[in-house]
Amino acid sequence: MAICYNHSSMSKYITVDKTILSGAPVIKGTRIPIERIMFLLKDGYNIDAIHQEYPWVDVETLQGVMDEISQSVITAHHGTSLS
Repeated sequence: MAICYNHSSMSKYITVDKTILSGAPVIKGTRIPIERIMFLLKDGYNIDAIHQEYPWVDVETLQGVMDEISQSVITAHHGTSLS
């Protein structure tokens, strides 16, 4: 699953750094790839279940990740940038 993100829409919860997982988007402050989170969501996991997989990532952060992912999809779909 290839994931592309608009770097300007990633600020608080998702980051890209070429020195971390070859530049794959990750949850800021971790090495947890966003692709893994999306896979878990696709597999039917909810935020609480994902939190059980990664208990060191608080639920608020996971919710923020979900919000940034959805905003990224909306932005890509509409071709606009977020402020």
